[in-house]
Amino acid sequence: MSRRGRPVTAPPWPVAVPAAIALAFLALPILGLLVRAPWGRMAQILTSPASLDALRLSLVTSTSATVLAVVVGVPLAWVLARGTFAGRRLLRALVTVPLVLPPVVGGIALLLAFGRAGIVGQYLYSCCGVSLPFTTPGVVVAQTFVALPFLVITLEGALRSLDTGLEDAAATLGAGRLTVFRRVTVPLVLPSIAAGVVLTFARALGEFGATITFAGNLQGVTRTLPLAAYLGLETDPSEAVALSLVLLAVSVAVLVALRDRWLRTGVAS
Repeated sequence: MSRRGRPVTAPPWPVAVPAAIALAFLALPILGLLVRAPWGRMAQILTSPASLDALRLSLVTSTSATVLAVVVGVPLAWVLARGTFAGRRLLRALVTVPLVLPPVVGGIALLLAFGRAGIVGQYLYSCCGVSLPFTTPGVVVAQTFVALPFLVITLEGALRSLDTGLEDAAATLGAGRLTVFRRVTVPLVLPSIAAGVVLTFARALGEFGATITFAGNLQGVTRTLPLAAYLGLETDPSEAVALSLVLLAVSVAVLVALRDRWLRTGVAS
């Protein structure tokens, strides 16, 4: 404790000035949305055919991307957390690339991989007639690409910190690796899987850059809520604000849902 009775680890009062500036910097844009929102026309805007198309498409594609992320992301997290092989660190770094990659670059990379002339897409188109760019499945691919790391990183951290005593006990009783993972490990990390699913869905719902580059912006086909909000800035700014508020509400809901896992203060009273 200091001479004035304050903890020595407490920040000095001048720190409050830049802290307040930082808080205002984060809060003012949100306040701007709330102040300029067309509250009187909100129901009319959100129930227009274009908005309903964007909302429906966003829910369908984000849910599909989340399911796809769970199907491939859970095994990948398991491999990264428990596997012992050369190149694991490189593989882990590769998983995090979409987090730092500029979204437009991600879209270009997807075109080069899954476009009609892409390294995989050319074979999909020649043998099966499948073309992903500028289609609804293309939106799912773009959203999965940018959202998958959230699930993998969340679950990998949980698996690495998990006490393996129960898994060892199950193995001692004769259970195989897959059985131990399915009957013991998954129930133990289920809260982390749920948190990863929520984060993945929220990231997929807000995806913009890779989607517009890889899938385009066609109403009812590839125009999701973020793309509709972007288009609204040019045609009807009130619509852009209303759709942005929908995305903001989803983000706040995610934060509220995850507050006990990521927003703990950790301060003992």
